[in-house]
Amino acid sequence: MFISVVIPTYNRKPILEKCLLALENQNFTDYEVILVDDGSTDGTLSWLGANQDIFPHVRSLAQQHQGPAAARNLGVKSAKGDTIVFIDSDLVVTENFLQAHADALLAGAKRLNSDRLFTYGWVINTCNFADPTSESYKITDFSAAYFATGNVAIAKKWLEEAGLFDTQFQLYGWEDLELGVRLKKLNLKLIKCPEAVGYHWHPPFSLEQIPSLIKKEIERGKMGVIFYEKHPTFAVKMMIQMTVLHRILWAILTLGGFLNERTMSPFLKWLIDNNKSQLALEIARIFLNWYNVNAVYEAWENRVVSSK
Repeated sequence: MFISVVIPTYNRKPILEKCLLALENQNFTDYEVILVDDGSTDGTLSWLGANQDIFPHVRSLAQQHQGPAAARNLGVKSAKGDTIVFIDSDLVVTENFLQAHADALLAGAKRLNSDRLFTYGWVINTCNFADPTSESYKITDFSAAYFATGNVAIAKKWLEEAGLFDTQFQLYGWEDLELGVRLKKLNLKLIKCPEAVGYHWHPPFSLEQIPSLIKKEIERGKMGVIFYEKHPTFAVKMMIQMTVLHRILWAILTLGGFLNERTMSPFLKWLIDNNKSQLALEIARIFLNWYNVNAVYEAWENRVVSSK
């Protein structure tokens, strides 16, 4: 087994360094790391070129800013490995990360008597930049996703048979879960691999992040409609929150939009000032989800109108 680790990146140089250093410190030997720069403006490629001797496993590719779907496709097409591991460029892994995925793939194939499978590792969220791998697993780190590219290993041939990622997904969200729908149709089985641990770093929540988080939720709503158009099922409707139930739920929780980034700011600031930034973020998700649901319905209505 030869593994190609495919990593799209966009303006994440500080945490990217920790990501790549961790991948150089693996107890697995047969692998390469393909870093696809998606039009970064923070000097990522020049920094990597100046430090190439520190990262002997890394090959870098570049494209104009087109989003992670196109970046991952470029990485897969250039991969030398028969097995692809996807992680994000803000993920820091442990030294047995690749070996754990390899062992789980082989054990799963033997148990199932089939190679129609892929492995998914643990993703632990952390705000600790200095020592990201010190964070413990939390209930909020649980994911029920069938196929998510934060920490997954899969044979290259299944990606090619499914048709790779759909590059219509140029904004934030859903490109990996949409590919997962197509992989499920190929009868691939998800094998959980908790031994393959990745620590997903993000800065502590602050009020300054709210505009960009709102933008992400709006983009996620727009991409959700593309997801539903490709797979018009009730399951996808539930995933993208395009149901009357979701609209009513978030309208109630936000008091019809009254609880928003403006009215909630004083309380969120108080929580942040009292070292409860994670709790502040979880509370902010209430109005962030309201933005997402509204964006879904607006995008859907615009599609309906344009199709007439």
